[in-house]
Amino acid sequence: MGLVKKSWIAPGLAMLLSSALYAAGAYTVTTSSLSEAIEQISEISKKPYIVDARILEGKKANPITGIENLEKALELLLEGSGLEAVIQSDTIVIRSKGGEPAMLNTISIAEPLLSENTEETHSYTAPRMRTATKLGLSIRETPQSVTVLTQQRLEDMGVTSYQDMLGSVAGISLNRWDERIYPTARGFEVDYYLIDGMPTYNISDSTAGDVDLSIYDRIEVVKGANGLMTGAGNPGVGLNFIRKHANSKTFKGDVEVSAGSWDAYGYLADVSAPLNKEGTIRGRLIAKHEDKNSFMDGYQKSNDVVYGVVDMDLTETTYLSLAGEYQRLERDGIRWGGLPAFYSDGTRTNFDRSKTVSEDWTYWNSETRAFYADFKQYLYEDISLNLSFVDRKLYSETSLLYFGGTVDRDTGNGQGYVYQYVNDALYHEQNMDAYLSIPLELSRLEHEIVMGFTQTSSKLKHNDWSMSVLASTLASPKINLYNINVANPNLTKNTSADPHKTTQTGFYLAGKFSLAEDWKLIGGARVSDWKYKSDTGVGNREFTHEVTPYAGLIYDLNENHSVYVSYTDIFKPQDKRGASGEYLDPIVGKNYETGIKGEYFDKRLNASLSLFKIEQDNVAEEVPGVFAPGTTEKAYKAASGVNSKGIELEINGEITDDWSLGFSLANFEAKDAEDKKVTTTSSRTMANLFTKYTIDKLSLGGGVTYRSKIYAGSGVTEVIQDAYMLANLMVAYKFDQSMKLQLNVNNLFDKKYYEGIGSDSMVYGAPRNATLSFRYSF
Repeated sequence: MGLVKKSWIAPGLAMLLSSALYAAGAYTVTTSSLSEAIEQISEISKKPYIVDARILEGKKANPITGIENLEKALELLLEGSGLEAVIQSDTIVIRSKGGEPAMLNTISIAEPLLSENTEETHSYTAPRMRTATKLGLSIRETPQSVTVLTQQRLEDMGVTSYQDMLGSVAGISLNRWDERIYPTARGFEVDYYLIDGMPTYNISDSTAGDVDLSIYDRIEVVKGANGLMTGAGNPGVGLNFIRKHANSKTFKGDVEVSAGSWDAYGYLADVSAPLNKEGTIRGRLIAKHEDKNSFMDGYQKSNDVVYGVVDMDLTETTYLSLAGEYQRLERDGIRWGGLPAFYSDGTRTNFDRSKTVSEDWTYWNSETRAFYADFKQYLYEDISLNLSFVDRKLYSETSLLYFGGTVDRDTGNGQGYVYQYVNDALYHEQNMDAYLSIPLELSRLEHEIVMGFTQTSSKLKHNDWSMSVLASTLASPKINLYNINVANPNLTKNTSADPHKTTQTGFYLAGKFSLAEDWKLIGGARVSDWKYKSDTGVGNREFTHEVTPYAGLIYDLNENHSVYVSYTDIFKPQDKRGASGEYLDPIVGKNYETGIKGEYFDKRLNASLSLFKIEQDNVAEEVPGVFAPGTTEKAYKAASGVNSKGIELEINGEITDDWSLGFSLANFEAKDAEDKKVTTTSSRTMANLFTKYTIDKLSLGGGVTYRSKIYAGSGVTEVIQDAYMLANLMVAYKFDQSMKLQLNVNNLFDKKYYEGIGSDSMVYGAPRNATLSFRYSF
């Protein structure tokens, strides 16, 4: 959002700030008002404009259609008006013919010309991001391995959900398990996320959620420890989901319909409009519905999303945004757990991928309701106060059937145990963040400081459940996997989990300091308090004054390249007691990193190569034969934990106006204190490539995903998935500025592979599938 302070600009001037690096496409203007027409040109080109409002009064615009060149579009638009347009400092300047150029260097504005939004930029990269430090840093200035999954890249790949998105990030392993996934990065569990920069520990209903991405502009990814902004968590990766806003001062929107494999149908509408004549109050509504079956027998899924946001420029220096979100995800005929990896004779199973252990009475439903509020007030010049609040409720309800054991190859009789389970749960989150952003200039060098306070709370309001066991001995076949016929037990939810609440507060300070023209120091610290409290008092614990430092040093080698070194860490509370009865201090994950970053083609392409090492301290290690005083709990002592080290390469952006590229490669090794490999269900080497080339109205794209060998278990029950590659394809045709048809094909060569593995069990990945979508923009 760009705000204008007229007192800083010559009287009568108005400025519109937009978000991109270069022109976004052909120019079509139908309004008769010259003032509105110039705003439309600015939005399409993603360039700000300056004009004395008095010279536009009463003037009409010439309609233009499909003009590809910005200068030509402006020339035709202004023809006969006595005005002309020039491009100065990447800004459109409208003036009387023969007038003097504007002195742009005397203008102070509230936001830089480049915002972080990626909508309509058509780019695979972003000019800046705030996830690592809350400072407005470019990717090159951020002293960690980072990337931004932009709106255009997600759209081209046909990625619409959180779980699918994770699969497109090299360095993250999914290990899918029924509706649940267990993602890891750099050898560590991914156990927190951020929404608009505020940490959340329930992105949906635990790991079984699959958040729809239609309400998000982009996902910012920070590899390694991200404790400065999140406080508690593991040092693997931080993912920040940035919501869409109502930025348009004109009525516009998109309508999309899609159809795909296994009777998949989807409908989406995204409409933005000004809510007053001046456009200082703007609204946006996104609504989506999906129905689909699956390659799995009996599986059905429906998804409903409604998101509304109102953005208000209350004054020239005051901004308020209010938003609401609703998502309902219903899944019937679902699997719980995987399939046996071995027959009872010890040979490896080879089921059809459509096979699951399920019944028509099984389901796994989730619902999210959220309210968001953001407030921004400029206090003096560019110094701003920023307040954010979110209230989220996450419901889940299940009825599940599980089989564990082996199956006879000939008869299909399962020997093992069968569980039936139902539950109904509600989590309630309330998060707030308040910070000051203070840009300043000293000795002709730019600096920025942020200081703030954040509080997050997550409460399990209730979790009512029940479970029955049909068989608990391996010698009792109670299910036939070739002809599953298990009656619905209609269990009553007669057991309740202990309600509990986790609260975290933190004070943080971070700064970007230009030590010289070529040197920048990024530094900061956070002091956190963390508290767990249950209604019964069981497990209550509290950790205070946990200090989380952040330090990075960047040196610009030349116009295009920088090298950096950084140290970051993060803490992870634990529930193990020492021999004297006190809870052990939190685990600390320390992240050391160095690398080189580059910007090319007028900063439209970002590249980085990084080396990292992560060390864990204070990990609980059992003390044999010792118990916490007065309890039967085993006692533990603090010890060294997992050590992880590796290398990552990222290249994202545009090579030319017609050629976009997203490439990432990650390799790591993680071992515990005894030098044993950990998280062996995570691929040690991962690569993702997606590229698109546009020829006139036709766009051709494709991608490759590589995952190295993973394994689980040992001996005769060891399950192995060898290294594999998946290929994807995209073809799009843009009939005009309004209509586009796109085809996405995933797993092009129909590779059969395990997407998740465990001891003596596995989950198949999806076979080849396709989606055809048609979008109309107005």
